Amino acid sequence: MAIMTLALSVAGITAIVVAVVLLVLLAIIFSLLPIRIWFRALVSGVKISMTRLIGMRWRGIKVIPLVDAYISAKKAGLDISIDELESHVLARGDVIKVVNALISAHSANMELTAETARAIDLAGRDVLNAVKVSVNPKVIETPAISAIAKNGIELRVKARVTVRANITRLIGGAGEDTIIARIGEGIVTTVGSAESHKDVLENPDAISKTVLNKGLDSGTAYEILSIDIADIDVGRNIGAQLQMDQAEADKRIAEAKAEERRAMAVALEQEMKAKTQEMKALVIEAESQVPKAMAQALQKGKLGVMDYYNMQNVMADTNMRNAIGGVEESSEVNKKEKK
Repeated sequence: MAIMTLALSVAGITAIVVAVVLLVLLAIIFSLLPIRIWFRALVSGVKISMTRLIGMRWRGIKVIPLVDAYISAKKAGLDISIDELESHVLARGDVIKVVNALISAHSANMELTAETARAIDLAGRDVLNAVKVSVNPKVIETPAISAIAKNGIELRVKARVTVRANITRLIGGAGEDTIIARIGEGIVTTVGSAESHKDVLENPDAISKTVLNKGLDSGTAYEILSIDIADIDVGRNIGAQLQMDQAEADKRIAEAKAEERRAMAVALEQEMKAKTQEMKALVIEAESQVPKAMAQALQKGKLGVMDYYNMQNVMADTNMRNAIGGVEESSEVNKKEKK
């Protein structure tokens, strides 16, 4: 009896151990083999082999998003293979956005191939948003663009540009910034060619027509559908301001030239005064030598006494006439003789 009890207990323990081992083996198998993902694809009507799923895991691919995207594509009736999606994931692409974009394009009867969608996504563009914008055009609002008419009045113009994405030009095409810059250029050109700002205010649609006719969407990823002028504000009188600035500049130039002429006149006056002083000094020096020369002439007999007295009389008459006429004596000799 004891032996049977022992045998039963050993058999029970063995059964428990075997069950635990089986559970561990099943857990390992389920962790290594993507059975749940394979079963999900199977019940969704999409055939994916187990070996392919295992190979995806070994290559470091996130299997669940890829399989979900493949199932969605097949359910939408897209002609795309699991190999294309797998290569796109390996190229660091967003397979979910590509599949959703293809589904949206297919639902809207747009021509968008899987190769084009993958190329757009790998180029860094949001392919899903591009399809949405292509189906439902978006509006781009430009900032206030300042332009000046020929009469010098500034106008600040705001525009709303309705664009539609051009799928064929998404790769290598310019974006919204280029559209806004070209619209600004067209507005500045149109307003600048107007004779008066009143012409622009009376016919703002002329701006739209002129800008549209320029083909500003060439080389961009968008197609311009319409340009609507949202607001026009009258700004400063730039022409009058420029004239005032020019007048002020001319005034400063004239003042500078006048100051230059005044400085030259002052310098010339100082130079003439210096020359006059120099001449006076020479005259005084020369006059100081006259008495000495006269004394030598008297000593040598070259000048007679009567001649000397006659000269003194002439000098006295000259001083008297100068005194009557109010002329100051300038000769140093006369001053000495007066003393």
